[in-house]
Amino acid sequence: MCDTLVVVRPDRVWFAKNSDRDPNEAQIIEWHPRQSSAPGTILRCTWIEIPQVEQTHAVVLSRPFWMWGAEMGANEHGVVIGNEAVFTNQPLAATGLTGMDLVRLGLERASTARSAIETIIQLLETHGQGGGCGHEDRRFTYHNSFLVADPGEACVLETAGRYWATEWVRGARSISNGLSIPGFADRHADWLRGKVAACQRRRARTQTGAEQCRGLGDLMATLRDHGGDSTAANLSYSPINGALTGPCAHAGGLVAATQTTASWVAELHPGRQEHWVTGTAAPCLSLFKPIAVSEPLDLGPTPTDRFDERCRWWRHERLHRHVMFDLERLGPLFLPERNRLEAEWLGAPPTPADAWREADLRLAYWWEHVAQVSAVDRRPWWVRRYWRRRNQASGLPEIG
Repeated sequence: MCDTLVVVRPDRVWFAKNSDRDPNEAQIIEWHPRQSSAPGTILRCTWIEIPQVEQTHAVVLSRPFWMWGAEMGANEHGVVIGNEAVFTNQPLAATGLTGMDLVRLGLERASTARSAIETIIQLLETHGQGGGCGHEDRRFTYHNSFLVADPGEACVLETAGRYWATEWVRGARSISNGLSIPGFADRHADWLRGKVAACQRRRARTQTGAEQCRGLGDLMATLRDHGGDSTAANLSYSPINGALTGPCAHAGGLVAATQTTASWVAELHPGRQEHWVTGTAAPCLSLFKPIAVSEPLDLGPTPTDRFDERCRWWRHERLHRHVMFDLERLGPLFLPERNRLEAEWLGAPPTPADAWREADLRLAYWWEHVAQVSAVDRRPWWVRRYWRRRNQASGLPEIG
């Protein structure tokens, strides 16, 4: 499950996405430079091989550790793309390009939003979409929708098998885990699975956030929304789908369980782009940090689905999973400082290298502070059981 939104203004475009995946499915930020390939070169994507183009663009991606494709990303020309799992009445293919493959291919091969849309459609019609997309259950697959933007415009592309439809954005637009383009959705949507995914409810929240957006800070706040009145004290869990009433998803449902594992916001101007990412799960507890396509960073070892203290994603996950025992009590121990630091950075952005270095220091300090406070897990029993099993599977040291 995911949520993506965009705002098109005369002088800029704002973009934001939460990537919701399985809780132990670490996501990585990685850079790929321009690359030239000889004619006839074959490219291995997640499940299939396709012909490679002779020239690709430089990109920065947020990618589940085990996939070739990406959940979201940007390229050197200011194109950004995010995708959503959507549930349709069309058959699911056993193999093909995943939606995440199509995100990365669009970024590597297109210099504008329009050419990225054309690229994705051509690849979809030629190779189809399919193959396992889940980490815990590789049989889990779905069709995809995309929000594609550049500094001048944005477009929604929705698919059902090899069928597709587009809608160019005017003003604010959001997408979630259900088809939303009139006519196309009427013909192809699987309304029952969409209801379980709570896509209409979450899309209503992100659409309102997009319409009210005045800057990057508002995008971050929208991605941190838990639904309801958005306060930590009112985070509630359903036995069906966990805490999936807002775009900041927290896993724990008995039917559907998904966790926001990475987040991204961007402000796109002609000739200048700003990108801010968490590089960690749970945006409500994470710090957004600046990155640039042209400034690759060494972010340390690549995380996997096993706890590794050397990896930033897992160091933050240790903090996140402890705080979620009692979010109302433990969150205030460090979130005010997080908010102050983020506000300072938005007013006067540091270099990416300086920001990530400071973020590591802050994370270590916050964990040392929070870990001293014992906490009783106040979540419902099915949520406690769900997370106990994920912690055991990951090898995360016992917390609480």
